[in-house]
Amino acid sequence: MAGFLCDSEIGCHSPFCTELPVSIEMEMESLLEKTAPEEAQVLRDDWKKFQQLYKQFIQRERPTSVWEKICKPPAETIQAYESLCMKPLPTDVSSLLEKLVVLKLNGGLGTYMGVPGPKGLMNIRDKNNFLDFTVQQIEHLNQTYGSDVPLVLMNSPFTDEETQQSLQKYSKCPIHIHTFVHSRFPPLHKDTRLPMLSLENWFLSGHGDVYASLCHSGLIELFLAQGKEILFISNIDNLGATVDLHILSEMLHRDLQNPETTCDFLMEVTDRTQADSKGGSLIEIDGKLRLLEIAQVPPEHVEDFLSVSEFKIFNTNNLWVSLKALQILTKQDSIHLEVIANRQILPGGQDIIRLETAAGSAIGSFSHPRGVNVPRSRFLPVKTTSDLLLVKSNLYHLCNGSFILCEEREFDTIPLVKLGTHFSKVRDLQIRFENIPNVVELDHLTVSGDVTFGKDVVLKGSVIIIANHGCKITIPSGSVLENKVVSGNLSLLDH
Repeated sequence: MAGFLCDSEIGCHSPFCTELPVSIEMEMESLLEKTAPEEAQVLRDDWKKFQQLYKQFIQRERPTSVWEKICKPPAETIQAYESLCMKPLPTDVSSLLEKLVVLKLNGGLGTYMGVPGPKGLMNIRDKNNFLDFTVQQIEHLNQTYGSDVPLVLMNSPFTDEETQQSLQKYSKCPIHIHTFVHSRFPPLHKDTRLPMLSLENWFLSGHGDVYASLCHSGLIELFLAQGKEILFISNIDNLGATVDLHILSEMLHRDLQNPETTCDFLMEVTDRTQADSKGGSLIEIDGKLRLLEIAQVPPEHVEDFLSVSEFKIFNTNNLWVSLKALQILTKQDSIHLEVIANRQILPGGQDIIRLETAAGSAIGSFSHPRGVNVPRSRFLPVKTTSDLLLVKSNLYHLCNGSFILCEEREFDTIPLVKLGTHFSKVRDLQIRFENIPNVVELDHLTVSGDVTFGKDVVLKGSVIIIANHGCKITIPSGSVLENKVVSGNLSLLDH
């Protein structure tokens, strides 16, 4: 269970002290003394970060008062991707790529889809995982253009060991791969707002920690010394987040008349649909671009936030950042990340608050940030088995680790797929589909209940398959379903 903490629970004039009690500090110190020295130092660093975030959480402004300041971002702050593509690339593409570092957020596990271990190592297609595809993409760039684009992985304490083992198979690839581990924080007791220090309850701090942990790793200095200038950050499970030369060129563009206006932070956004209405959106507050996440929206305004007509774009979490600007801001401790407070009930019944930050919220700390409205193809996340079904299908073909929409599909939009709870795990997908259906002409698919598919099934238009409780539906091999409703008695109806 998770939810937004309403105005009456948090905000200005909080009755809770911003400084943690001495007893908590003593308990934490006692915990560190019982921990192995190397791990104790990591926990000590994480604790310092947590203390800063805790103070910000207690002092933060009420969501309602923030809401009243919200404005739509000025048109000039969000570029159309097409306008970037109209600008010619330099003849020497390697000169662009030599300035680039690619960073993938690799802290999550595959447990939501029933896969043990790091999500980045989850088999996606043709026995390749997310990390394989990332390496293939960068390897292709380096071999094609003679460049040296390094790959950085931000692992978590839960993914680091297995990821390090997996990296051994790339030892002969022409890529320099670096890793660092991001922080864990203790949850708060909802009633007392005091941290729960038992280590088994500590959780990932959110991908906003990427800036502080990257700085702490020393990699920023290394890359700047190598002449790198731009950091491209994205989620490892977003198969659309490939290196884009036009965006990279825009980040490296220098206006000789106004050199101080060079973009130092660029967020890729794309048009919202009802399927992703909960994604964070770019807004303007007090003349600054900011990222607004649904967890920050007051309950009385959630319906407004979910309106696609009101908030028309959302953050893909593909972020392009000036390494020099990032170095300066981190040294000055000037990166302000909005606190996201998520309420959760632990398996033991404890009511807790998790404090997290989002990488995109750093946009308000940079001097010359922008957004770029990119095609939907640059946002291809795999969060559910519904997403996995599509990337395994003939809707896409693979080219050097990139997923390309097949030419046979008449429209650029991808089908809307809703698989029910019988399909929620990867193992369910493997059992219930003898092979993945042909979905090139599919617009919408809903499957609910105990349903299985034979081989070489073709789905076209809008298809709804519902097996009522106690019923089972088997779609025969070779079936072609076009604009059909399949009910519990396997009747086929035009609709």
